[in-house]
Amino acid sequence: MQTLSTSVSLILPVVVQGLALSFGLIVAIGAQNAFVLRQGLRREHVGSVVLFCALADAVLIAAGVMGMAQALGERPDLARALALAGAAFLAYYGFAALQRARQAHRLQAADSGAGLSRAAAVAQAAAFTLLNPHVYLDTVLLVGSIGAQQPAPLRGWFVVGASTASLLWFGMLGFGARWLAPWFARPRAWQVLDGLIALTMWVLAGLLVRHALNGM
Repeated sequence: MQTLSTSVSLILPVVVQGLALSFGLIVAIGAQNAFVLRQGLRREHVGSVVLFCALADAVLIAAGVMGMAQALGERPDLARALALAGAAFLAYYGFAALQRARQAHRLQAADSGAGLSRAAAVAQAAAFTLLNPHVYLDTVLLVGSIGAQQPAPLRGWFVVGASTASLLWFGMLGFGARWLAPWFARPRAWQVLDGLIALTMWVLAGLLVRHALNGM
């Protein structure tokens, strides 16, 4: 029982860190989110679109974490430098989120008219996901480099946490679209959300700095 309790106490913070980081990065007004929301409002191939977006993120996150871990395994100085660079980026991202919180934004799902076939819907989801250069910066480089800082036995749990954030967010957008659309149309709601994202990013940046300094 004590061993199980110890394992949970080690795993849970890593899962939560991956969840918070991924959620903070993915929640932003953009074409991909608007497309998922649109499909949800139309109730058109929602499951396929949500599943594709979530799986794409999971694959990119896993590739980033495992690839960066292998690359940094024997280069502690580079790992430390990337941790500090990641902390700087998260601090900047938090500042950007705070700036957004001071402005009025809203997420609108534009209706393009005719419905899409399942293949066309998934193809559009793929384009919004994979043709966006920021997705690689966020999932492969940033999330990957931070996940690679975790001890080897816990990296998989970090991936689980980060991937779960994507699944929850896209699922909420797609399947909760009818209920969420009025909420997302309110600029005040986005301002509150961006404020929370800013706080989360700064906390994570602080944890990264502490990790980098402890390794010196």
